[in-house]
Amino acid sequence: MTEYISDKTYDEERALYNLVDAEVNNCTFAGPKDGESVLKEARNIKVINSNFSLRYPLWHVKEFSLMNSSMDELTRAPIWYSENGVIDNCNITGIKCVRECENITVTNCDIKSPEFGWKCDGLHINNSSIESEYFLFDSKNVEISNLNMKGKYSFQYMKNLHIKDSNLDTKDAFWHSKNVVVENSIVKGEYLGWFSNGLTLINCKIIGTQPLCYCKDLKLINCTMEDTDLSFEYSNVEADIKGHIISIKNPKSGTIKVDSIDDIIFEDAVMECNGKVIVNNERRCNV
Repeated sequence: MTEYISDKTYDEERALYNLVDAEVNNCTFAGPKDGESVLKEARNIKVINSNFSLRYPLWHVKEFSLMNSSMDELTRAPIWYSENGVIDNCNITGIKCVRECENITVTNCDIKSPEFGWKCDGLHINNSSIESEYFLFDSKNVEISNLNMKGKYSFQYMKNLHIKDSNLDTKDAFWHSKNVVVENSIVKGEYLGWFSNGLTLINCKIIGTQPLCYCKDLKLINCTMEDTDLSFEYSNVEADIKGHIISIKNPKSGTIKVDSIDDIIFEDAVMECNGKVIVNNERRCNV
């Protein structure tokens, strides 16, 4: 039997602790008592049209949905150690949102949360806008589509990530990541993809200086590159690039095909570099 809770305000510690089989509608979690962990250890709950302004509200929660709700800057670390949840049509500005969670779906949300999505397994993010300085650090098995993302150090140490139809404005993205596929997306930022293993970019526009260095098993399929100088240094790469590149430097191995380029640099290498560059069907290699 479902318990219905509506039109209430809670501010005490663990206000609805261990709530089970319940729907919470049009409630406010804020007030002078400044209580933490208002819905900790809840099970099978639905939270709708509610506003949060207290720390740690949804910790250790299983089988939940959070819909048409908001979490402000005072809602620190709002969703940790939780499983099997849906976050839909929410506005979240609390720091460190979603950490060490499993099987969480985020849809139609507007989120500004430094350190969003750390150490999670099984995230699905769709049709959302997210701003996060450190985005999805050390998470795995993540699916993303139609995301507008702004950050700095994004997708680092991730495993098994698939992104499509997205706009990524970031820096130092995909460092040390493994098994990542990005499709039909714009990827903007400095030092993209360094030390990655198994990064594949398909039909993408890549923007920014010194991308894709020290990579293993790197693939670019039908991509374009803009403002990209000193690309592919010490990388194992197979690339088919449409349009122009400023420069390529010391690719370790593989073949890079490009329509036009200002400079191909083979000098001052600290390792053996045998990568080949083909420009307009003219083969270029180290000399």
